Amino acid sequence: MSKQLRTFLEFATETAYLAGRLTLGHFQTDVPTEYKGDDTPVTVADKACEAFIRGRIEAAFPTHAILGEEYGDSQTGASHRWVIDPIDGTKSFMRGVPLYGVLLGLEIEGQIEVGVAHFPAMGEMVAAATGLGCWWNGRPAYVSQTKNLSRAYVGFTDPAVFARYGRAAAWERLQKAVYYRVGWSDSYGQILAATGRLDIMLEPIMAPWDCGPFPVIFREAGGYFGDWQGNSTIYADATVSTSQTLLPQVLEILNG
Repeated sequence: MSKQLRTFLEFATETAYLAGRLTLGHFQTDVPTEYKGDDTPVTVADKACEAFIRGRIEAAFPTHAILGEEYGDSQTGASHRWVIDPIDGTKSFMRGVPLYGVLLGLEIEGQIEVGVAHFPAMGEMVAAATGLGCWWNGRPAYVSQTKNLSRAYVGFTDPAVFARYGRAAAWERLQKAVYYRVGWSDSYGQILAATGRLDIMLEPIMAPWDCGPFPVIFREAGGYFGDWQGNSTIYADATVSTSQTLLPQVLEILNG
């Protein structure tokens, strides 16, 4: 299995890099933006990037399913499914802010086994596969070693969204417990946590494609990504990322 996972990881890393190069052709160009039914933005770059990723997957692994933000679920019942977000952080991308990423996760028999998060405008790549470690630009990546919440940095995306989804009280409790609160947003905040630069990343609402690579990235980096009840999953509305050391303290506060 490890040899097969290495093949998938190499494919995902190369695909994310090439897709990232595609996004850079549109970045900081005042790219035209539309708004979907849920009021989230989408650009021609999002659509072109997802089409490119899907084309590579379909050519290399025709029996694999694909779930993507822009074009949905390609098939059902496959043992292998790629979960992709061509541009996570479109709000940043459309304003010329480099905190956006290309996300690919490979789910095998219901578990994310391979994950890649690439930030083309930042020059950062984090990649992991079960049993093969987590790698940040070619060197091992680990979550932080902070032991107490009183010294922890917590990241978030949009503070207003916690209230919108009924999670303002939990967010307020966590804010009071930590040392520093900073809005390093979307998937870049997740990667800051996976590489030890943040201690906690908290999100009150997530879709599966927002989460695709993170369960295995955090698992291999010695941490946790999942819901607010302690379940590692990409199918949760609200997610938290942190170290195994801080996890019990964080979950206790979130569940008040």
